[in-house]
Amino acid sequence: MKGSQVTIDHVSKRFGDFVALDDINFTIKPGEFFSLLGPSGCGKTTLLRIIAGFEFPDDGVVLFDDKNIVALPPNKRHSNTVFQTYALFPHMSIYENVAFPLRLKKMPKDEIDKKVREYVHLVQLDEHIYKKPNQLSGGQKQRVAIARALINEPKVLLLDEPLSALDAKLRANLLVDLDRLHDQIGITFIYVTHDQSEALSVSDRIAVMNHGHVLQIGTPYEIYESPATQFVAQFIGETNLFSAEVEDCVPHKDPSGNDDFMTTLSVPELGHQAPLATDTEATAALDRFMQVTDYEHTDKGQKVAFTIRPEKIRITLEPPATGARTDVNVFKGIVEEPIYSGFQSKFYVRLETGKVIKVFKQHTDYMDDGPVIHWKDEVYVSWSAEDAYIVEDIEK
Repeated sequence: MKGSQVTIDHVSKRFGDFVALDDINFTIKPGEFFSLLGPSGCGKTTLLRIIAGFEFPDDGVVLFDDKNIVALPPNKRHSNTVFQTYALFPHMSIYENVAFPLRLKKMPKDEIDKKVREYVHLVQLDEHIYKKPNQLSGGQKQRVAIARALINEPKVLLLDEPLSALDAKLRANLLVDLDRLHDQIGITFIYVTHDQSEALSVSDRIAVMNHGHVLQIGTPYEIYESPATQFVAQFIGETNLFSAEVEDCVPHKDPSGNDDFMTTLSVPELGHQAPLATDTEATAALDRFMQVTDYEHTDKGQKVAFTIRPEKIRITLEPPATGARTDVNVFKGIVEEPIYSGFQSKFYVRLETGKVIKVFKQHTDYMDDGPVIHWKDEVYVSWSAEDAYIVEDIEK
């Protein structure tokens, strides 16, 4: 593996009274595509600048392959940074921009020429090699900046919101290019973004940050499907979030036959407490109940929050056929707002309790997509207990 392991060891940073980073501690694996994700002001760019050497931590250290690099200047760290503003020399051609780092090293001309052409080809700009930056699109300029950052063959590439200045289609295309480049060169990528769709698309793992803290680190699947906190659940994609109180927690077999626990929740926003049932005549009074492996020690009466993603919820004009299943939650409601967006429809449904929830219906087959649901239609919404997830104590 060509990339370095990067260890953030209890790093803190303050600017006056403002705490930008508060005891950040994690390790990035060699060759990993690792994203720092969070809203503006969460500390992600400050952390990247500390890794790059443009800022110094007040406490803690940064290690590249177990070597403390805090005291080293940026050019001695075996890392390079790609900024959102490109930072190209406007009077130089693409060839000269990419060659610039090698000229500083006084590398022989024939070696420079070979490497420049190699890296320009890597970012697929061969036909533009002698153009000036003002003759390129935004996405092409960013690819030049990436080639220039890579030509020194760093062990860590730092990317500070490199796509934020581009339009949506260019961002999508360049994301594919970045992922391809990472696969080809195999070094460690550390990617800063506030765009959750970007992070989910390309990352091996993601650190979700807010207010100078790392709230959760995991694969895109883990972050999306098993959020650790309310903030993570709401920041990553769209979701429905409810406050609830634990009524019961008992052993349970999951669909694969494995031992698990079924937690029964009383949810005022969805109806009063009632025995577990799937009788569609009484569904408005059902508990919300879900299976969660991490909550086998959940105490009765504990206040919690739980989340259910809109695409996990089924919407129908007729009561769903649940059969003998006791792990399906069903409610009646009225469609307040249907929004068609091509590949899916989004429905805002007001339940009988007055709570409005979001439901996504994917359009997979034009000829067999079920009855069309319209504004003010009376509908049923349902979801499996397996798809709901407790995220944290609602009072924390």
